[in-house]
Amino acid sequence: MKESLTAEAAIAPPKEPSRPGRTSADAARRRKRLVTLTRPWLLLAPALAVLAGLLLWPLIEVGKLSLQEYEVKFGGGVGTWVGFDNYANLLSNELLWRTVLPNTVFFAFACVVLTVAFGTAVALLLNRLGTTWRVICSTAIMAAWAMPAVTGTYVWVWLFAPEDGLMSRIAGGLGLIDPETTNWFTDRLAFYAIATLNVIHHGFPFVAITVLAGLMTVPKELYEAGMIDGASAWQRFWRITVPALRPIFLVVTILSTIWDFKVFTQIFLMPGGSGSNEDVMNLGVYSYIEAFAKDDYGSGAAAAVLLTLLLIAITLVYIRTLFRQGEEDL
Repeated sequence: MKESLTAEAAIAPPKEPSRPGRTSADAARRRKRLVTLTRPWLLLAPALAVLAGLLLWPLIEVGKLSLQEYEVKFGGGVGTWVGFDNYANLLSNELLWRTVLPNTVFFAFACVVLTVAFGTAVALLLNRLGTTWRVICSTAIMAAWAMPAVTGTYVWVWLFAPEDGLMSRIAGGLGLIDPETTNWFTDRLAFYAIATLNVIHHGFPFVAITVLAGLMTVPKELYEAGMIDGASAWQRFWRITVPALRPIFLVVTILSTIWDFKVFTQIFLMPGGSGSNEDVMNLGVYSYIEAFAKDDYGSGAAAAVLLTLLLIAITLVYIRTLFRQGEEDL
C-alpha cells in the first residue's frame, strides 16, 4: 500500500504554489465585471427615478384607489377598503362589454392600421422627392403633428358640423344627405369615422418621418438588383423594404397602439363624446365619467387600471415579437 502511494506521488505533477499576482488579477477582473454591470444602471438611475416619480407612483396610487370606495370631503377625502368590489362591478357592467370595450378596441385597431399605412405611403413619397422638396414637405406635414389635439378636434368638429359644416354642405350638394336633418355625431359609426380621421391626421407625421429615416438607410443597390430581376414596385416593397424596416414598423406600431388605445381628447370634445351619448364611449371617457361626473372614484380608477393592463399586455406581445425578430436576424 505504501509503495502504491509512493508511485502515485511520483507520477502526479507537483502543485504550483499560489501566486499573489493571480489573486490580484482575479480581483481586478471581478471589479471590472461589477463596474460593467452597474455602470449602465448608475447612468440610468436619474431617469429611472424621475419616471418612478411621474409614472410608477401615480400608477400605484390609482391601483390603491381602485380598491377603495373613495368619498371626497372638505379638506381631503376618505377611502374605505372594499377589495375587488369595484372590479367585480366593472366587469359585470353590460355597458362595458356591449359598448365601451368594442369601441376602444376596434377604434384603436382601425387608427393604428390606417395611421401606419398612410404614414408609410407618405414616407415612400417623401423618399422619392429631391432634397429641397423633401424638406419643404416634411416641414409642412410636421405642422399637423405640432397642432394640439384640442385644436385639431375642434377643426374636425367644424368640418362636420350639422347644417353649416363644410363636409355637410358638400355631401348635401351631392345629394348624399340632408344637411338640415343629418347629424354626423349621433351615429356611432359616423362619430368614430370622424374621430379616426382626426387621430390619423394627428399621428401620421410621426410614422412618416420615422419610416423615412429608415428608408434612407436601405442600400439603393438592393432596389436596383430587384429592378434588374424584373421585380415590380409592389414586389420590391414587400421583399426589400418591409424586411429591412420590420423593426421600425414594430416600434411605430407599438407606440401608435399605446396612443390610440388611450385616446381621450379627440372623443371627449366631440358632440356627445363627453358622456351624453353612451353609444360612443370608449374606456378613457368611461373612466373619466365614472370618477368625476358620478363621483365614483374607485370605479373610475378600476377602469383606468383595466386600460393600463390591456396596454401592458399588448405592448408585451409587440416587444416579444420585436426581440424574437432581432434574434432571428442574428
